[in-house]
Amino acid sequence: MRGIFEVFAPVGRAGVVMARSVAYAPYVLFRRRGLSGLFDQLYATGIRSLPVLTVVSLFTGMILSLQVGLELAKFNQEIYLGAAVMVSLVRDVAAFSCGICLAACVGSAIAAEIGTMKVNDEIDALLVMDVPPMRFLASPRVLALAIMSPLLAFYCCIVGLVGGGLVGATQLNVDFGQFSASAMSVVVTKDLVVGLAKAGVFGLLIGSISVSEGLGAELGATGVGKATQRAVIASFLSILVFGYMITRVCYR
Repeated sequence: MRGIFEVFAPVGRAGVVMARSVAYAPYVLFRRRGLSGLFDQLYATGIRSLPVLTVVSLFTGMILSLQVGLELAKFNQEIYLGAAVMVSLVRDVAAFSCGICLAACVGSAIAAEIGTMKVNDEIDALLVMDVPPMRFLASPRVLALAIMSPLLAFYCCIVGLVGGGLVGATQLNVDFGQFSASAMSVVVTKDLVVGLAKAGVFGLLIGSISVSEGLGAELGATGVGKATQRAVIASFLSILVFGYMITRVCYR
């Protein structure tokens, strides 16, 4: 019984954090103090993550293009390289790449930051001052990740497509214009909507899990380190599980 509780307790805590963060969304979005905190988190989530996301998405597109192109070349079907890369990026790869990077870069930072505040009794100080930690700490971070994740996933898709086109033009004898035309010919609204929605769900999960694990950190530097580790692992697993579930529901 104790083992079952230890497994599902973090899930419940993350669910509570998510629900309360969404409940405080009107305060964050329509109050000046709330907006100030939200903009800080949007900058930390989006702008600071761009260098890592650019490198990851560029080489992801290059690897996709190279692997798919080598197989298509066996059947003299290189003209469909852009379509294959585009479908992969829009439906899944861009959202997954973005989610993994945000979990590693942003989620870990959130868990460490809030965990340090917890062990230094700063969370208790907020309660003494009658400032809800969920409103002041959790909601801006969770909302920032949920808002920025679809935008960053779209950016990853564009950069990945550029990387794939470069590999096609330099190594597979596929003209960049032909690559782009093939890619654009297969884009449908459903794929784009599902891909961006998937990224938004990933952002919501990463933010909720990271804040939850930070708030659950035990005393000491070791406790903060373990909380950060749990946040990253749980975020990775959630991205994989929910990514599969969303794809299964939308494309069956």
